[in-house]
Parts: sequence; C-alpha cells; structure tokens
Amino acid sequence: MIDDILKDIREASINFRNAILLSPVLEKSRRLVTVRIVTNVTFNSQDKSKALAVVKKYVPSYFGCAVEISKLSPDCNMVRHKILSAVCACAKTVFAVVTEKDITVEKTDNGFTYKISVPAVFCNDELCTNINSYLQKCFCGNFYGKCVPSEVNLAELEVEETRDEIEYEIPVRYFEIEDFHFLEGDCVRKKAVYLSDLNFSSEEVIVCGIIDSLNERTYTNKKGQEKTYLSLVLNDGTAAAHITYFIRQKSADKIKELKVGDSIVCTGANEEFKGNLRYTAKFIDYGKTPSGFVPEKRPSKPVPAYYHFVEPQPFFDTEQVGFLDVKETPECLKGKTFVVLDLETTGLNSSPVSGNMDRIIEIGAFKIVDGEIKESFSTFINPEKKLSEEIINLTGITPDMVENAPTSNQVMPDFYKFCNGSILVGHNIVGFDYRFIDYYWTKSGYVFDRKLMDTIGLAQELLFLPNFKLNTVADKFNISFNHHRAVDDALATAKIFIELIRMKKSLPKIQ
Repeated sequence: MIDDILKDIREASINFRNAILLSPVLEKSRRLVTVRIVTNVTFNSQDKSKALAVVKKYVPSYFGCAVEISKLSPDCNMVRHKILSAVCACAKTVFAVVTEKDITVEKTDNGFTYKISVPAVFCNDELCTNINSYLQKCFCGNFYGKCVPSEVNLAELEVEETRDEIEYEIPVRYFEIEDFHFLEGDCVRKKAVYLSDLNFSSEEVIVCGIIDSLNERTYTNKKGQEKTYLSLVLNDGTAAAHITYFIRQKSADKIKELKVGDSIVCTGANEEFKGNLRYTAKFIDYGKTPSGFVPEKRPSKPVPAYYHFVEPQPFFDTEQVGFLDVKETPECLKGKTFVVLDLETTGLNSSPVSGNMDRIIEIGAFKIVDGEIKESFSTFINPEKKLSEEIINLTGITPDMVENAPTSNQVMPDFYKFCNGSILVGHNIVGFDYRFIDYYWTKSGYVFDRKLMDTIGLAQELLFLPNFKLNTVADKFNISFNHHRAVDDALATAKIFIELIRMKKSLPKIQ
C-alpha cells in the first residue's frame, strides 16, 4: 500500500515527482495517521492539499489524516557516503577494495550521477542497480551510476576478517509547539526538533526555545553595502544553539522588538560550514516549549561489536605508585571499572553555542579494574583542520602526527566501546574533557550514562596545596610525567586517583 500511496502522491503534483515517504505514524489515542513526505523541490499549500487528499483515500474513515512535508536536497558528500554504505550492504567483496576516494559524484537538475572505480572483475550493471535502489530510499531524485575499471591488483590485497556492525539510525526527537503565533512567517509550525538533536544537515529545520542572548551585528555584503544580522543563542531545555538571522527590511521593526527571555520558533537551514554545522534562521515567529516539558530520553546506538580503528592494549607499569610498598586495594575499588582519560584539543571552546566547537586531537585513557591499571587506549585524531602554532607549541603535537590519524567519527565508536560499563575519571573532567567527549559521542549517535568522578574535587578535599593543577598534585605523590600530552596526563591522573581513594577509603559521589 505504501508504494501505491507514493505513486499517487508523485502523480498529484510535479513538485512531488521525486518525493519519498518515511514510515507513517499512527497515534492511537488521537486516531490520527500522519504520513511524512520528503521532497527535493519547493512546494506550496496546494501541493500539501493534494497530498492529503491522496492519503485520505487509503486511510480508514474512522482515522484522521495529516501530512508532514519537508524539503531536503543532499549534497555530493552525503550521496558519496551513502553510496559507500550501499556497497557495504549489497556487495561485501567490493566494499573490501573500495573507499570514498574511489567514488565521484556530480549533481544534476533532477538527481545525481556517480562513478565507482572498482577492479575490472567487479564491473557490472547489477551493482549500480542495487546502489540506486538503496539511494532512492534515502534521498529524493534520480540516480545514475556506472562502474569503471581500477588498477587494483586483487592478488596483492590482504584479506581481512569481515566485521559487520548492526546499522542503527538514531531517530530525531520532536516536541509539540505551544502558543504559536506569527511574527513574520506564513506557515503554522506544530513541531520542533530538540536542539540537542540538531546534528544533521537539512535545508529546513524548525526549532523552538527561549532566547538566552541576543546581539545585533553588521556585515558588508558583496556589493559593499552594510547589512544587519542577529546573533542569538536559543535554549529549549535540552541544549542551547547559536543561531544567525539576517534581518529583512519588511520585518525589521518587529524583529528588533525581540529581547532576551522571549520564546520563539525559528524556521531555517542547518548546513555545514568550514567543517561545522551552522543554523541560519529564515523566519522567526512566536511559540513555546510544552508546559512542564520533560525531554524524552535519547536512545543510543548499540555498543560496537568490534574495535575498528583503535585497539586497547594491555598495560603493566612497574613504576606505579606504591609498587614497592605493601598497599591493600581499597574495598570500594573492587568489583568496579574506571576509565581515566585526558584529551588534547585544538582549543578551549567546549561549547558549540559560543562558536565553532574545537576538535579533539589526542585521546589518552587507562582502564582501572579492581584497583589496578589494566588497559590503555591511546590515539591521535585527525582534526581535519589546521593546527595553530599555540597548540603545536603547547602539546608538541605536529601536523604530521595527526595527518594520517583516524578522524573523530572513526575513533569515537571505539572509545565508546572501551568506556562502556565504566565510571569516567579525569582531572577537571566535568568542566572540560567530558564536554568534548559527550559532544562527539552524541554526534556519532552514542549516549553515555553519565557517571563522572573528578580528581580536582578529591584533591581539594584531601590535600593542602598552593593550587590543584595536575602537575602540582602529581608532585605530591612523586609522579613524574610529560605534561600536556593526553596519554601521559591520563596515566598520571590514574595513579593520582588510586592514591586519593586510598587516602579517602571511599568513593566520591558520582557527578
């Protein structure tokens, strides 16, 4: 029946000729069936009415009907990534010898064309047919592809064990907008995306929240004219997001009446800019989050079944504090697992609200099991941006060290697996490290059951020191290390944590 509905909707309007349908939603309590349509061209209210009329033909009369239509045009990078996923899904042998560098994509007026460079033995039309079917489930438009022979010698390739992971798409969460009324828009908005879920690209996304900050700024356009725009921070109780809005002359007076504390609805685009997602509002109206709004808990991707890029290593250190002394392991450490971590980053900005989020360039972590350091996890991360001289001088990490390292998207699933079931520990982990880890885990679809312990608070409680910097606390326990390198800082912190717990004889509260 879904295929019949889609066929009729495509025939109902030329603006839906490339449309796709998402899974219909049935709300039993309201007896309402909502059909969600995605199109790649602009549509109008008449198109929506035609689509609703089609849906009503297929839905029993005792149910109400609604349609939600959104516009989404993928870019070449999005399509290239999905093509590689399609190859993985339908041709494992080809996937073993193909990377995104072997795929070229070009946008056309009504879709995309692509070429895949594969060994000659794999060149066939069936592969592209299967890929096209896969793409048409993900994006609007038509897809035309062909395989071209590459120079890969299959005899020289090393065959690795296939490690499949379960594909899992994190659903985007929405809430109902209350008390909506127009400021400048022309379409009633009923649902808004959680700001904490605003980690995807789309040409139209609706968000709603309270204005935390609001600044009017100017810029000079290509014609040399000075224009005004708003830079505001919106908060819906799940997260805060930085929003840019370019003021229109016809609605300037109304927009300039906005102030901090107002509750608004923004309709706009969330697009990648210089490696970061940036939300630009097209229209601003009034609206509120639901009364007594309690955010729905976000589901997480399953823990990866395998390590793909970074394998943990067994750890044994004869220089651990207390190695030559007879020191019993505190009972509170037994039967528990801790991961002590430290990061090096491209800067100190740990909040995307205040601008572009800085990137992680090194993770160092050590797993403590039953009071002993048992495993290490260490890797550089390619930040996919230039390192500043300040960071190079501070950390000693140079561009050539991260150039061939895995990216954050590749590392974070492995690190999530390493940390699963553990309490996270760090020196200022609450104020710094966890903000980065949580952001990039969330971006990759992982939600961690936040259990944190901070050695700064422990040290302040138990020690009398002039300050509580990591090197000062380490000196107290005669621990020497190479400061400002993640792996060394993490090991020093792990040793400090064990010694502080020996002093306290109990665990601190989880933060």
